[in-house]
Amino acid sequence: MMALSRQLSSLVITNAPLPWPSSSLAPLPTMAMTHLNAIQCRASGAPNSQVHAAIQAKSVTRRQALLAGGLVPAFLQLSFPSATPAAVTPATIDLSKVPSRAFDAGDARLREAANLFQEALNATTVEEEEKLWTQVIEKYGGLDAEWVSDIVSRAWGNRGNSRSRQGKMEEALADFDRSIALAPYAADPVLNRGVTLESLGRYEEAAADYQAVLLAQPNDPAAWNNLGNVKAALGQYDEALSNYRRAVQLAPEFSFAAANYALILYQVGKENEAFKQFRSLLRRYPEFPDVRAALAVALYAQGLTAEAETNWGRLEDGRYRDRNWVRYTRKWPPRLVKALEGFLDVKAVAT
Repeated sequence: MMALSRQLSSLVITNAPLPWPSSSLAPLPTMAMTHLNAIQCRASGAPNSQVHAAIQAKSVTRRQALLAGGLVPAFLQLSFPSATPAAVTPATIDLSKVPSRAFDAGDARLREAANLFQEALNATTVEEEEKLWTQVIEKYGGLDAEWVSDIVSRAWGNRGNSRSRQGKMEEALADFDRSIALAPYAADPVLNRGVTLESLGRYEEAAADYQAVLLAQPNDPAAWNNLGNVKAALGQYDEALSNYRRAVQLAPEFSFAAANYALILYQVGKENEAFKQFRSLLRRYPEFPDVRAALAVALYAQGLTAEAETNWGRLEDGRYRDRNWVRYTRKWPPRLVKALEGFLDVKAVAT
């Protein structure tokens, strides 16, 4: 299933503490052929500031696109096995520790740090991005200023995202741990650590991180979706269904959560509801390959061969013809994988 991570993509310098991004809305995952990109989402600004220098990041539009019903038509989540995984310390998000004292908006070092922060967000390659986050950490981590832990914790978390996108999973986990330690009030590094643990197949630890996020922010649809992922991976389909349903209730335009919900409806034998969900999604997103492929094979399993072939013919993403990719990378649930294999077997004989 599709796991979602978050990365800060705009920074507002004010005379108040810098807020972490709100998790009340779901992010849009940006997919690539070889790795899962981190999600970049917006930080809410502090009001009534004496000095207000807003740094806008172009990547904010990814999150806005999701909430407007946007869709990136690809799924990918790779597993990177670790030879000697180190256990992570369970997270507890303490909202009482959110900084309450005003930062010094006249501090030139803070403005300089914000400029470097923005440069990292605008990096054109993940390697450049990692290098720039490292510069933020090394240049400002040792300073004695009230804003340092907040800024540097974000840099640790964002570097963790960039490392996970390169398959440097253990290094990413170490970065998330540092971010969590510096900002125990922040949910995003906990969520992102969970995504990395999930990609490593460490489902129980990932679930613990997602549950920690939900204890602090019970209306976070990304955390509900991701918790559904690990429950599905563990074969706990009724719990997964409930988690995905909650994600969709909180963010009706969260298309990936809605797709996951439909897949698990099919898995638990609620075919009519699954078909309804598939068709509803395709009316909104006709080029949604995951749903198009799922509908096609589910129709075939019902004996509706002509309609199945019509939908399959509209599928442009060739990865759904790769059984291993669907089973181990996309991680469709077993009933749908079985339906796909039956469909592909017949097509292979026919050709």
